[in-house]
Amino acid sequence: MFGLIPFRRRNNHESVDDFFHSIDDFFNDDFFAPMQRKFKADIRETKGAFKIDAELPGFEKSDIHLDYQNNYLTIRAKRNEETKVEEENILRQERHSGEFLRRFYLENVDETDIKATFNNGVLHIHLPKQNKSLNTTKHIEIE
Repeated sequence: MFGLIPFRRRNNHESVDDFFHSIDDFFNDDFFAPMQRKFKADIRETKGAFKIDAELPGFEKSDIHLDYQNNYLTIRAKRNEETKVEEENILRQERHSGEFLRRFYLENVDETDIKATFNNGVLHIHLPKQNKSLNTTKHIEIE
C-alpha cells in the first residue's frame, strides 16, 4: 500500500507515473474487495450469435437469474451467507453476502432461442442474432 517506509528519501528521478502506480496499488488492495459487486465476463460475437462467459464461483444455479428486456441482458446473482460466531473472534471476513449484477446491451437478439448453462462456476450464455429488435421481456432458464 503506497510502499511507505519511514524516513525514506525520494530519488530525484522518480516520475509522476510511479505516484499513480502507487495509487492503483492502493485501490487494488483487498481492503476494497467487499465494495466490488461485479463479476468478470467475456463477450464474443460471431456471425450468428453473441456468446457470454461469466465467472460466478461459489454460486449455485438457483442463485442466478437471467433476463433479456429492451436489448439488455441482465445477469443477477444473489448470495446469502450465514455466519455463526460462538466463542471465536473473526479477524477478517472476506466472504460476504449480497447481490451481484451486470447488464449488457446487445441488439438484434432472437430472445426466443437464448440458451444458458452453468458449469463449474462459469455461466455460458448463447444469444442468437436476428434481423429486427423486439421490445419484450424474456426470463431465461439455466439448464
